Amino acid sequence: MVSNTYNAGSIEVLEGLEPVRKRPGMYIGGTDVHGLHHLVYEIVDNSVDEAMQGYGNRINITIHADGSMSVRDFARGIPTDMHAKLKVSALEVVMTTLHAGGKFDSGAYVQSGGLHGVGASVVNALSEWCRVDVHRNGKIYRQDYVRGKAKARVKIVGEATDTGTFTAFKPDPEIFDTTEFEYETLSQRFREMCYLNKGLMITFRDDRPEKENEYTFYFEGGIMSFVRHLNKNRNVVNQSPIYIEKKQGTSSAEVALQYNDSYSESIFSFANNIHTVDGGAHLTGFRGALTRTLNDYARKSGILKENDTNLSGDDVREGLTAIVSVRLSNPQFEGQTKGKLNNADIKTLTEQATAEGLMQYLEENPSDARRIIEKCLNAARARDAARKARDVVRKNTGESSTLPGKLADCSERDPARSEIYIVE
Repeated sequence: MVSNTYNAGSIEVLEGLEPVRKRPGMYIGGTDVHGLHHLVYEIVDNSVDEAMQGYGNRINITIHADGSMSVRDFARGIPTDMHAKLKVSALEVVMTTLHAGGKFDSGAYVQSGGLHGVGASVVNALSEWCRVDVHRNGKIYRQDYVRGKAKARVKIVGEATDTGTFTAFKPDPEIFDTTEFEYETLSQRFREMCYLNKGLMITFRDDRPEKENEYTFYFEGGIMSFVRHLNKNRNVVNQSPIYIEKKQGTSSAEVALQYNDSYSESIFSFANNIHTVDGGAHLTGFRGALTRTLNDYARKSGILKENDTNLSGDDVREGLTAIVSVRLSNPQFEGQTKGKLNNADIKTLTEQATAEGLMQYLEENPSDARRIIEKCLNAARARDAARKARDVVRKNTGESSTLPGKLADCSERDPARSEIYIVE
């Protein structure tokens, strides 16, 4: 029964990480398998952010036999010294406090995927247990947590010969519909990360009984290798992917694209290594520049005549495989799950990079350019033929219907022999 009383006592204040446990969907998108995997991405993204700054190019990830997950990097390691304001170790602050982290200070991270300071603490809050070992200053610092709360203060448990952070956690069955990680789904994400970061090496192991598996991902070719991988079972139009890169201040845009003989488009966009599944400003900039540049080249080279209609966006994207990856210092995502990028300035950068780089490629490779334009023209012709076929079907349907003959489509060209019927 709903109470009619609504006063100051009705206002509940959630302390610490309780908001996360109360409303997990706000932070990880849901409590299904996608939300479960999002926990892993949050921790791995932190390690990749370190690699983007030039600290550590190796990450070891393991699904353990008990269903827990661990991530080990070889970067700087989370600071463990005393936090001046909160009077506890900085490690405990990072793991138990929302909106606490190094991503707010532009000096610590020029570019990063994490920005709200909630990633590690959310994972901690939604885990049955969590353990963090920090290798730093020649020591190994450890702290254990249960459902987001520290069991004890940070302690030194050994000597360290390297640096980095080891994070292990087991998702809380009280929160998630399932706590079983999908190896193939996670593998795909880690493969993407290595494509997006040249020289990054990720080793992913599965130690669960009857599921033992291990992959190491490492790609020197970056997003060009990514496009080749996506097109490996297709007949391609341009043999080598077109690669474009442009930097401007602390921002950069990378584009790789290749056409194949299929009828569908495969375009994936990323911002600071985060897969922006809903696109955003960078994808809009790429699409606009692609359509405009191919039309400009087709007219300049005489493939499109004066009276020909311009190619549409659908025409130029048919059979296209492309990766659009941008990096910027202050990304504006929609929500913590970061599905869409809203920075207006990155649209301009991506648009300029695509237009300049693509036009240069087309002019330097006229045979590839002609094949690409012909592919687009075939798509336009097919679309036009389909439209005309629909019109014919519509007219035939109208003529064979039970409507009076005077309401059928007019086939007489001479206005003097035609009448207009206005039907209310």
